[in-house]
Amino acid sequence: MRFSIRLRHVPGRLATGIFILDSGLNKRGADQPTAEALHGMAANAYPFLRVVDPKTFVRLLSASEMALGTALLLPVVPTAVAGAALTAFSAGLVGLYARTPGMRREGSVLPSQQGIPQAKDAWLLGIGLGFVVDGVLDRG
Repeated sequence: MRFSIRLRHVPGRLATGIFILDSGLNKRGADQPTAEALHGMAANAYPFLRVVDPKTFVRLLSASEMALGTALLLPVVPTAVAGAALTAFSAGLVGLYARTPGMRREGSVLPSQQGIPQAKDAWLLGIGLGFVVDGVLDRG
């Protein structure tokens, strides 16, 4: 079996993979109020999600997070591929942060007190982009 990652990728893949996998595992079997809260926040930022049932949304979100976290943790998944998935996922989260009122300080991209937990998604985006760039440059 050939591993598709370099040693320098391990810390970022472990940190993001464990975090995202745990987040997905914690959403499994979410109760109705939790599902409605998560769905409501997402649907406010992305109106097309309003047609999705809250429980279905959380099941899909949970499965997506578990799949992404697992891909980041498995060394057989190329870093560029895992990075592309992390970039896409975290771009959606950054969009949620940018579109939700009260998450940012007035007239700024910097987080308000309420937005600090969501601001970490910018780090996930940066890590994902770094993995993609590194994977592309390694092929060159």
